[in-house]
Amino acid sequence: MTLPVLGWQGLVILVVFGATLLIATYSTYAERVIAAFLQDRVGPDRAGPYGLAQPLADAVKMFTKEEFFPGGASRALFVFGPCLAMTTALMSSAVIPFGNSLKFGDTVIHLQGIEINVGMLYVFGMVSLGVYGIMIGGWASNNKFSLLGAIRAASQNISYELAMGLALIAVLMMSGSLSLRDITLQQSVPGEWQFWNIVKQPIGFIIFLVCAFAETNRTPFDLPECETELVGGYHTEYSSMKLGLYLFSEYINIFVASAVMSVLYFGGFNFPFQYELRDWLVSSRGLSADLAQNIIVLVGVGGMFAKIFAFIFFFMWVRWTLPRFRYDQLMRLGWTILIPLAIFNILLTGGLITAGIIPAVRQWWLG
Repeated sequence: MTLPVLGWQGLVILVVFGATLLIATYSTYAERVIAAFLQDRVGPDRAGPYGLAQPLADAVKMFTKEEFFPGGASRALFVFGPCLAMTTALMSSAVIPFGNSLKFGDTVIHLQGIEINVGMLYVFGMVSLGVYGIMIGGWASNNKFSLLGAIRAASQNISYELAMGLALIAVLMMSGSLSLRDITLQQSVPGEWQFWNIVKQPIGFIIFLVCAFAETNRTPFDLPECETELVGGYHTEYSSMKLGLYLFSEYINIFVASAVMSVLYFGGFNFPFQYELRDWLVSSRGLSADLAQNIIVLVGVGGMFAKIFAFIFFFMWVRWTLPRFRYDQLMRLGWTILIPLAIFNILLTGGLITAGIIPAVRQWWLG
């Protein structure tokens, strides 16, 4: 890899990092606007036109609020907890392919932070480390409500990570790869957009979606920060930007979960009739093959973010629509329903592959 390519790839990493922060920032604005829409009231409209400067006002407020340390708290761990939660959330987006490769002569630019052949394991590892930030913050606060919220978060994440991992196994059985880029490219076979993984793995997608709500601590799985009985859960004692890091990391996790679901089940940066559009640009508009392909790549990036924004909207829609589960209901759903259903989905997928039904249906569709 030449130095110019390294420079371009470094720029891609910075853009991914900046886009993650920007989308998470304005997710707080979108949350308020969607809540206002669903509740038939006026949303934020004071800070800037249409309230667009509201996230900036929130950031200024968080940065300028008084630093507070509870009595008896472990000061080092009290600061380390939210920093760890934020760091792992940001690192999770590094392996997500937001677009195919751009080609300029001999230079190829991959629209992905880093490409590793175990990208899905990397995402799971970062997500698993994120719960330590919650656990450390809840324990270091020296507050029983914070500790209860941290324990809830740990047990909830462990329970639903099992079902999520089992749902993912069925996708890996069909793709044969842990690379998110490979999984995306396998859904881009010409004429096969109808066979995105959502068509082949509907049960797995439903399981993954439910587990994504639990992993991000979103309603109806927001028991770790349940205001009704835990005041604010693991971040009860937090203020200023340390509280902001916890709240902000949640929105980054929502963005990452939406991107992963788009890649695994909805074709990622692929979109219907992309190859027909590329051929039309070459034959009817006289564009070179590389330029036509670059245009398709950029349209695919837009399609990828459209899918992500649709999932983010769904996360917020559910929050202002459904009530919170009781804790026993949450654990029962994870252990007695989702995990057995995920195991059944693995057996079903294995049976269909072994019997040759899935390859036969694919060949019939393409043939």
